[in-house]
Amino acid sequence: MTDTRGNGPLAGLRVLDIATIIAGPMAATMMADFGAEVVKLELPGVGDGLRGFPPLKEGKSLWWKVTNRGKYFGTLDLRREEGKELFLRLVAQNDVLVENFRPGTLDRWGLDIDTLWKANPKLVILRLSGFGQDGPYREMSGLARIFEAMGGLTAISGDADSPPMHTGYPIGDPIGGLFGAFAVMAALWRVAQGDQQGEEIDLSLTEALLRIIEVLAIEYDQLGAVRERAGNRNAYSAPSDVYLTSDKRYVTVAGSTARTFANNARAIGRPDLIDDPRFCDNSARVANVEELDRVFGGWIASHTQEEAVAAFRATGGTLAPIYSIDQIFADPQFIARGAIAQVEDEDFGNVRMQGLVPRFRRNPGRIRWAAKRIAADNDYVYKDLLGLDDSEIEQLVAKGII
Repeated sequence: MTDTRGNGPLAGLRVLDIATIIAGPMAATMMADFGAEVVKLELPGVGDGLRGFPPLKEGKSLWWKVTNRGKYFGTLDLRREEGKELFLRLVAQNDVLVENFRPGTLDRWGLDIDTLWKANPKLVILRLSGFGQDGPYREMSGLARIFEAMGGLTAISGDADSPPMHTGYPIGDPIGGLFGAFAVMAALWRVAQGDQQGEEIDLSLTEALLRIIEVLAIEYDQLGAVRERAGNRNAYSAPSDVYLTSDKRYVTVAGSTARTFANNARAIGRPDLIDDPRFCDNSARVANVEELDRVFGGWIASHTQEEAVAAFRATGGTLAPIYSIDQIFADPQFIARGAIAQVEDEDFGNVRMQGLVPRFRRNPGRIRWAAKRIAADNDYVYKDLLGLDDSEIEQLVAKGII
């Protein structure tokens, strides 16, 4: 195996990941990308449910390989007394714990907050759940579609005359993962400033979705307005929609300022629109969106995607092609920046996946490897980290503890 040391601003940070599926593991993976040593513990013989998620190649989940990249993989049944003792020894060595069990689960296993902090007073504990650690919904299941629906995102997605629409990806999970990674960094800052006590972070994934749709709450509070679905139209700028090109591809147009509208109007050969009183400012353009859609949609429909992109780029307009993943792989901007990275994988040699975001100039991170098989690093976890010998490990395996 290649050099396993972490690169990046988080090198030296140690994270224990006992979360499953996407949101919690992604938070830990974000830290691994930037240098943290992340040990992921799974239930022996069972593993994280994400291991079975399609798409599959030769029976192995490709989703798994991305969401849990760069980690060490061990197994442990921390519901049992010997497992709990091993777990607390690992807690003592780590800076961060990431978990997403239903609220109260770890308490029932004898791993309450006081026990965890007794093992490591400076431990930062990230708890992710569908609705948070308290409240009447605290024990409800929390899957992405649940908190996308109840967080307000789904209600505003889709066409006005059609049912609400989820995205084609469980976007609520990675959004929660990003909130989680940020929250851990905020807590670690306090510890770095000399705080002798760790932190318990209560992250409701439903509230994370609510947070990202910023204007909806204040709009309702101050105007009594309930935002409705508007398809691909933008409620605060025009023209702003998705348009079909002559070669049956799609483009999207954006822009709310006078300058962007002027550049867009020049791109379609209609500079006369700039001084038209119907389109003199953003509010006027939104009020006359039907006419703008007719004009811009008609021009775009008579041009190929490539022609439309070239025309708008020539004037500084704000139009973009709607890319499928094969187009992303071929685009020169993504290629120039290494947005798709080649990563070492134990099953397929090398695989390509998204690179690191964002980029650091002085201290960049690195993807060490794609996610591995279950228990791949048990020797590292129990021999190197905890100092167990072969006979002790064999006994733990025989008992089903690891």
